[in-house]
Amino acid sequence: MRAFVFPGQGAQVIGMGRELAEAYPAARAVFAEVDEALGEPLSELIWTGDIETLTLTQNAQPALMATSMAAFRALEAEGFGIGDADFVAGHSLGEYSALCAAGALTLADTARLLRLRGAAMQEAVPVGQGAMAAILGLDYAAVDQIARDAAEGEVCQAANDNDPAQVVISGHREAVERAAALARERGAKRALMLPVSAPFHSALMQPAAAAMAEALAAIEISAPEVPVIANVRAEPVTEPGAIRRLLVEQVTGAVRWRESIEFLTGAGVTEFWEIGAGKALSGMIRRIAKEAVVRNVGVPADIAALKG
Repeated sequence: MRAFVFPGQGAQVIGMGRELAEAYPAARAVFAEVDEALGEPLSELIWTGDIETLTLTQNAQPALMATSMAAFRALEAEGFGIGDADFVAGHSLGEYSALCAAGALTLADTARLLRLRGAAMQEAVPVGQGAMAAILGLDYAAVDQIARDAAEGEVCQAANDNDPAQVVISGHREAVERAAALARERGAKRALMLPVSAPFHSALMQPAAAAMAEALAAIEISAPEVPVIANVRAEPVTEPGAIRRLLVEQVTGAVRWRESIEFLTGAGVTEFWEIGAGKALSGMIRRIAKEAVVRNVGVPADIAALKG
């Protein structure tokens, strides 16, 4: 069995997807449609802009989705499609890419939702008040307890359970800094403050969750062609109403990536294709499911390797 997985924020680089657009008209059409949906040439920023502007949350989110969908359309042009996957999943914003690939959301709606999601997440907390940190070398239970102990009345919570030894915490800056120091005291190999502009996947994102609830209520969501693993539940979802509800919960809820991959391997998945920019998910999957076959689909040469 096979799962298609889609990356989240942090994978962005200038030039991503350009080789795909040059090699495949279907991939080029994705970027053109996203540009039209947003009313601006996002593709120019992706291919020739500056990384600081691309990394702004409201740009990075639709840009990464566009790159993933361009890779997916290139796969389709070579005879691979959603029917070749038994499940799809995505990390944070990647869940939107997964839903789009599975036919639950249109490309234009996905682009507009992610532009709104990125802007709302950025605006939810004044710059400098929130922070995130990656804790390496401790499991989720240990980091979750550290976050609770360090909160001291502020928000500090485990936000991303990425793999057995990498958990990201999020919340008020001072609380996250306390948690990072406490993690080192309790045996973490490293505790790294992350260069992010907001405390994603924490309770501080509630204003963004409200904005997404309003936006999603106005969007048609179809039943996906294959089950989508919901970040906040680490289990498959196919019913449009549940998809809508869980996408709202995802804004403030933890990304349960480790459990998602464990669910998939338990369901019989032995092969994962990471579709889009970077290889971050591939590294996580290899640390979670050591026997799994992991492939990357981000440039034409990757697709040629799949064919050959």
